[in-house]
Amino acid sequence: MAEVIIRNISKSFEKGTINALKGIDIHVKSGELFGLIGADGAGKTTLFRILTTLLIPEQGTATVAGLDVVKDFKEIRKIVGYMPGKFSLYQDLSIEENLNFFATVFGTTLEENYDLIREIYVQIEPFKKRLAGQLSGGMKQKLALCCALIHEPKILFLDEPTTGVDPVSRKEFWDMLARLKEKGITIMVSTPYMDEAKRCDRIALIQNGKILDVDTLEEILQKNAQALWAIKASNMYQLLVDLRAFSQTVSCFAFGEKHHLLLKNGSQDLSTLKNYLEEKGHLSIEIEAITPDIEDTFIKLMQDEK
Repeated sequence: MAEVIIRNISKSFEKGTINALKGIDIHVKSGELFGLIGADGAGKTTLFRILTTLLIPEQGTATVAGLDVVKDFKEIRKIVGYMPGKFSLYQDLSIEENLNFFATVFGTTLEENYDLIREIYVQIEPFKKRLAGQLSGGMKQKLALCCALIHEPKILFLDEPTTGVDPVSRKEFWDMLARLKEKGITIMVSTPYMDEAKRCDRIALIQNGKILDVDTLEEILQKNAQALWAIKASNMYQLLVDLRAFSQTVSCFAFGEKHHLLLKNGSQDLSTLKNYLEEKGHLSIEIEAITPDIEDTFIKLMQDEK
């Protein structure tokens, strides 16, 4: 059963000059940890605001737990938890005061739903008198998640919850999400970090307001398998320039210490490529075949959309 159903959702701003979403279609299953993966400005926040009834779509329909996001907005707000990308709790209230405030808004108490947040709250409870504005990024993240969970929501929407957080806190956060999923909560999370796709049951890749693909990470990688080469030489900047100018190059991008290259005819172009680079004066050339990862696949899908 699908907990979130999005059909042909579109949304624009600035009198139609900025198309934030373009015909989005996604189904999120009950109890699923679903990731919306894309760079800043891809449309992730706009979609989350529609699903949490903060924005009205211009086209299409969306339901959350069987409720329409436009007609049933009051009911939806009672059953979802929303953690926006920007820390939005009251900075002049303490941890304890923020939690009690949000519990009161939803007609519950911290004690009533303590079991749901206990594992997260115990990590910040020693500092419960500290003002929210004085917390570290990781502690703000945990407090915001506790506030989103305090009323025992059916569905949790987390908009870029790990942006700007240190790697250790990022891992801890995803571990917490995995345990929340075990309790039957449906979770939809957005992130610009491609590596976090591995922690999701299924993902949707989004760019410029359009969905590039929706599936498990393994299926997306398998569907878009391609022969790819990692190349390194003494002058990496000039190497990138020359590789992009090579007649058989489909695409070439810098990835850490190497460049990832896609050739029109795969290995058949390698000998021509080596001669070309030697003629250009490149030294210490290293070329190896690699398996495309999610970043490579995302770039390929973006190019296919052009």
